[in-house]
Amino acid sequence: MAIQRERPYGNFNFLVDLGTGQTDGPDAGFEEAVLPEAWLDVLEYRNGNEKENGVRKIPGREHYGNLVLRRGATGSLNLYQWWNDVRNGNINASRTVTVMLQSEDHTAVVMTWRLLRAWPVRFKFSALDGKGDQPLLEVLELAFERLEME
Repeated sequence: MAIQRERPYGNFNFLVDLGTGQTDGPDAGFEEAVLPEAWLDVLEYRNGNEKENGVRKIPGREHYGNLVLRRGATGSLNLYQWWNDVRNGNINASRTVTVMLQSEDHTAVVMTWRLLRAWPVRFKFSALDGKGDQPLLEVLELAFERLEME
C-alpha cells in the first residue's frame, strides 16, 4: 500500500523479489532498478456526419517498456539460469516480479510495483577492463504483460 507524505521519498532503499519470495542476500540485491514506462495507444474516431470536424480520442491498448535490473557480479547464476530457462523454451518460466520502495529507515514498504508474467529478454555484463577500477555488473532486462502499483 502506498504511503503518501509531503516530502518525496528517496530512490535508494528498495527491495526486488524476482518471484522467488527472496529479498535478502546477494541473489536479491540490486544496485539499480530502472522502472518501466507505461503508455496507452490513442485511437482517433469521427463519424462522418458529426457537426465538429475534430476527432474523438479514445484510450486504446496498454504498452510497457522493460524493467532493467543491475547488480554487482557475485558469482551467483540465478539470473543466468532464469534467462537460460526462457531461452530454452520453458513457457512456464514467467514470474511475478515485485519492486518495493522502502522508507529511509527501512521500517516500511511505501510503494510497490508488481510486474505480472515477467521474463528475461536481455542478459549482459559490463565491460571487462584490465585497467578498470569499477565492479563488474550484470544486467537483466525483463519484459512483462501487466503493471500493478500499490
